[in-house]
Amino acid sequence: MTWRHALNNNLIEDTQALLGGHIGANGPSRRVALKAAFGVGYAAAALPIMAQSAIKTPSTGLVTGEVTIEVNGFKMPVYRSAPAGKTGLPVVLVISEIFGVHEYIADVTRRLAQAGYLAIAPELFVRQGDASSYGEIAKLQAEVISKVPDAQVMTDLDGCVAWAAANGGDANKLAITGFCWGGRITWLYAAHQPKLKAGVAWYGRLVGNATAQTPSHPLALVGNLKAPVLGLYGAADTGIPLDTVDKMKASLAGGPAMAKASEFVVYPDAPHAFHADYRPSFRKEAAEDGWQRLLAWLKRHGVA
Repeated sequence: MTWRHALNNNLIEDTQALLGGHIGANGPSRRVALKAAFGVGYAAAALPIMAQSAIKTPSTGLVTGEVTIEVNGFKMPVYRSAPAGKTGLPVVLVISEIFGVHEYIADVTRRLAQAGYLAIAPELFVRQGDASSYGEIAKLQAEVISKVPDAQVMTDLDGCVAWAAANGGDANKLAITGFCWGGRITWLYAAHQPKLKAGVAWYGRLVGNATAQTPSHPLALVGNLKAPVLGLYGAADTGIPLDTVDKMKASLAGGPAMAKASEFVVYPDAPHAFHADYRPSFRKEAAEDGWQRLLAWLKRHGVA
């Protein structure tokens, strides 16, 4: 079976969006890893790296690095950043794209820590494989990402919350943000975790085919939302049609209180992954505006 046969329609569309176009007959090839210059390194499948725009947030005044969280007997690696020497910190879960926790995601945790948060980015794919080692996006989708159950992810994130509460975080001030694959997970976790106060979803899929691993998608879970979500999306995203955003908006407007409190911002000329400062898809103005909206959203909903 080839990688193409292993992909369902949702993953094919996601892959095309990540590549900014169509998949060739032999699949996308990104086989060069970049490690030494960027700390924890960028995932091979995420290349080429746009070094001139990649943000490097200083760790001055922070505690940063990898720790291990035990979830039902499994030791899951996470990258965490927090202001040094402080407790009772508000907590933000940071959910990666399909590339796993590479340098971009680690830097997002440092940005949040510099803003006063305990930020935790878990390696949610490790049971299925090493996302950072794949040089081909479609192969990564087929062999690792498609095999990750939503239920497993929810349990792992709950484990992160428990760890945070025991390690300097205030679980009553809890938020989540995620990018692409992680944007969809942000919506799902907002429908799962009653302690959550706010979510910020960056261009996460809203609809899709139900599978054994992904039985429900955000549009179907609007009635279960336990926290308001801010959706940050791009009108030029080839993987997330604007009509699905419109459907989500309509469903939120007719939903319960947390659904009605959710909002969307759609940036007119922004493609998929417009916040990813290390990729050609980066759009500085939209990314910076979205980040300021994220910080304001967390403050508005009592996380800060």
